[in-house]
Amino acid sequence: MASLSLSCLALPSKLRNSLSLGVPSSSSSSSSSVSCSSCSSSSSTQSRSLSFSTSLSHNVFSKGHLSMSTTQRPSRHFVVCEAAPTKKADSAAKRTRQAEKRRIYNKARKSEIKTRMKKVLEALDVLKKKPDAQAEEVLQIEKLIAEAYSVIDKAVKVGTLHRNTGARRKSRLARRKKTVEIHHGWYSPIPAPAVNAA
Repeated sequence: MASLSLSCLALPSKLRNSLSLGVPSSSSSSSSSVSCSSCSSSSSTQSRSLSFSTSLSHNVFSKGHLSMSTTQRPSRHFVVCEAAPTKKADSAAKRTRQAEKRRIYNKARKSEIKTRMKKVLEALDVLKKKPDAQAEEVLQIEKLIAEAYSVIDKAVKVGTLHRNTGARRKSRLARRKKTVEIHHGWYSPIPAPAVNAA
């Protein structure tokens, strides 16, 4: 807090009545100390504490009725301490969270692969059992096979499936399609050349 120096002669009568003077105590360090030369009857060196009433408006002080000099006290320094974590984050818990996230992601991809393959195999079975099937009907199944290939390739690329597993799934679809084409006579396999034994 700042100590105030006040001259009572400069105060108007209305302001003088709203001020109350009291004897300062040694323990009250937060109250403002004022030296009043003309209000004191015994000695000019006597100092008293000055307390302002609540009816005193701020406008009186801003118009220059009081002369105040402020003295800065040394400011207090505060040290802010943050509680540091006692140990580092558990890496095993992080790996568990990552594994669970990957498991859900891979489960969705594998489920999509199974669905695409099931659609292709069911369409091929229907086409194989159909007696009057036409060769043009294979084109629709080839579109389904292309979609299944795309999903399998993406799963292999991101690591959901091993590349050999992806190749095996694609080969299964291709073999089944070839079986249907051979069954209806749309495809005739080329015989392997005979190897001459010497």
